[in-house]
Amino acid sequence: MPDTMRAIEISSPGGPDVLTLCERPVPQPETGEIRIAVDHAGVNRPDALQRAGAYDPPPGASDLPGLECSGTVEAIGPGVTRWKTGDRVCALLPGGGYAEYVTCPADHALRIPDGMGMAEAAALPETFFTVWTNVFDRGRLEGGERFLVHGGSSGIGTTAIQLAHARGARVFATAGSPGKVEVCERLGATGIDYKREAWEDVLREAGGAHLILDMVGGDYVPRDLRALADEGRLVLIGAQHGPTAEANFAQVMVRRLTITGSTLRPRSVLEKARIAESLRREVWPLLDAGTVAPVMDEVFPFEDAAGAHARMEGGDHVGKIVLRVR
Repeated sequence: MPDTMRAIEISSPGGPDVLTLCERPVPQPETGEIRIAVDHAGVNRPDALQRAGAYDPPPGASDLPGLECSGTVEAIGPGVTRWKTGDRVCALLPGGGYAEYVTCPADHALRIPDGMGMAEAAALPETFFTVWTNVFDRGRLEGGERFLVHGGSSGIGTTAIQLAHARGARVFATAGSPGKVEVCERLGATGIDYKREAWEDVLREAGGAHLILDMVGGDYVPRDLRALADEGRLVLIGAQHGPTAEANFAQVMVRRLTITGSTLRPRSVLEKARIAESLRREVWPLLDAGTVAPVMDEVFPFEDAAGAHARMEGGDHVGKIVLRVR
């Protein structure tokens, strides 16, 4: 076992070019943790925010980017009984995924679904944890309800469309081009080109959304409120258009609307373990059967993490971008 490993670090806050190949000590698993020999690592917007200096890692987390990976369990810390060395897993990470080895709580790892490759498995944890906890736990989406997700061709969007459709919801999704709209529709949504249509009018004509998942924020929020049905719920998980908005809160009161939101990374080890258990029970059978699958955009070599970030921030990608570490 080597003492050091290759990793991608953020040399200073900035653009994709600040992602630098380096050598770091191999991390050691503590009580309740496993060490994973990383095969592929997912690329996510929080990685780009951290790279830009706008999203600090939580206390105790690695300063290396990378919130999800796939690989093989290579070492086991004290108290771990769920896994053995050699098990193929994907895992939600507090950080450190852009490296040849990473440690994480054992209960945040999930077996790789039947028949799925390592690249696809690395695209699962961040989006599936996020969608499950916000759409089904916090948002309480039920079969037969109308559900709108913004950014329908993103990793979050493609996951939300599939899971909501599989559970019997009527799904709507916004996207920024005819090609991306087509992707959303192939996955089971009514696609809305937000550059050509007022999506809030589309939802109002359909009877209003019972639930909206919004990663845009800002000026979308008052439009979200107009698009909701009475008793509707708005869940905010991002702020690409900014963290503030001006809205008519009289409508919130009169129409009994609910506005909530969450972030995943700062949540406790126990909370994330509970989400993982729900995924094992409710979602992994769908992945095993092929009913739901990650939508993949591009796999980049580990040394080209900067290219992966540029691809993501360019806005042309559809689905997930991952790094091939081994």
